[in-house]
Amino acid sequence: MRTPTFFRFATLLTLAGFLAGCSKLVVLNPAGDVAAQQGNLVIVATVLMLLIIVPVIGVTLLFAWRYRQGSPHAETDYAPDWHHSTKLELVIWAAPLMIVIALGAITWISTHKLDPYRPLDRISAGKALPANVKPLVVEVVSLDWKWLFVMPELGIATVNELAAPVDHPIHFKLSSSSTMNAFYVPDLAGMIYTMPGMQTELNAVINKPGVYRGMSSHYSGSGFSGMTFKFHGLSEQDFAQWVARAKAEGPALNRASYLALARPSERHPVERFSSVEDGLFDRVVNLCVEEGKACMHEVMAQDAARQRAHVSGRALELAARQDICTVADASLDLTARR
Repeated sequence: MRTPTFFRFATLLTLAGFLAGCSKLVVLNPAGDVAAQQGNLVIVATVLMLLIIVPVIGVTLLFAWRYRQGSPHAETDYAPDWHHSTKLELVIWAAPLMIVIALGAITWISTHKLDPYRPLDRISAGKALPANVKPLVVEVVSLDWKWLFVMPELGIATVNELAAPVDHPIHFKLSSSSTMNAFYVPDLAGMIYTMPGMQTELNAVINKPGVYRGMSSHYSGSGFSGMTFKFHGLSEQDFAQWVARAKAEGPALNRASYLALARPSERHPVERFSSVEDGLFDRVVNLCVEEGKACMHEVMAQDAARQRAHVSGRALELAARQDICTVADASLDLTARR
């Protein structure tokens, strides 16, 4: 006997709900402080909105039951001449207005506090950021279809793998080689876009040791589904070992090897580079990794200089014309006097 379509649909819907719930639980219970604050904002906003939604649903069901056909209230409570109630108007307008004001204030404050460009001011809810701690700088490049991570201060780079010490601030600088993408580690912080020719930033921290899933959250072509990586939260000692292993294993990452790496590939394996050419990330941002290609910031500087020269020349021309007009006017005035 064939399974009814309704039951098959209900089963698939239930399984989809369970699968979706797995990822949502990470958002509401992450391992990083920034992501935790974002998750708390989602909970607070949801609760505030439910303060209106739940009573409205309850009152709707109550009215439907109380004034159903055949109910004694349907006749005894009937008031054909009723047209206004000040108390009811106050409840209908005041309660939503207060919730909108509260929600707007919380969202405005949290949006500025959780600005991805803003440096961290704490490690966790009960731990302030030490004054002498310097963030770990990670330069991120989204390639087709893989992630390149460069740690310029440590002189290493990795593909589809990243590690950071626990309770240590991380400062990401992000760009893209060709198409727009979105860098997202749910346990670390919210997603941030990467775009060719531009640099975005993200500040975050991981508070618990573990291996966390990173991904691209913006569709970018056929290899999108395999554009994932592992983010390792490590102790200081384990992180030092991870860095030492990267320095011992891989080749050097220079402009030639970057161009080879930037060619499209799907489900690229983890790769490590023992050294990185100076200024490589800046060349990626300025779209001038290829030999002999002018960097974008140089082209823009030349355009700005030409524009300034054109404006200056035009100003001199107008000034000269003004002087000629002034002399002509003075000559006419003198002639008229004579």
